[in-house]
Amino acid sequence: MNTEKVVFSFFIVLALTLNFGFFIGGIDNPVHHNVYELFAAIVVNLIATVLKFGDRTQTGAVLLATSLVADLHLLAAALLWSVAAYGAGIGETPAVMAAIVSLAGGALLANIVSVVLLIVEIAVLRR
Repeated sequence: MNTEKVVFSFFIVLALTLNFGFFIGGIDNPVHHNVYELFAAIVVNLIATVLKFGDRTQTGAVLLATSLVADLHLLAAALLWSVAAYGAGIGETPAVMAAIVSLAGGALLANIVSVVLLIVEIAVLRR
């Protein structure tokens, strides 16, 4: 078993599951979305992005692109949450939470594409 591939796959799948955990729930209900879960999703996505830099294949390039898209969405969601809560003093209104969760949904879609590509690459290597 290749330890590097295990760690790589672990962080890709963990990024997806953490993102899903944050995304699930009422889109406009702040009680359903924890700021620490968003933070964990951001950290794990950034780690997954760094791990994808070593792959020089076309699939590796697409994996890196999906990871960068997920990072961008999650960082934008965190920035929006920070500005709404501390900068503008608006707080966690339903409209703000809907925008934050929508951005996390974009990251979730990018992470799903990343996991699907990982599975396809594994299936191709098996043959």
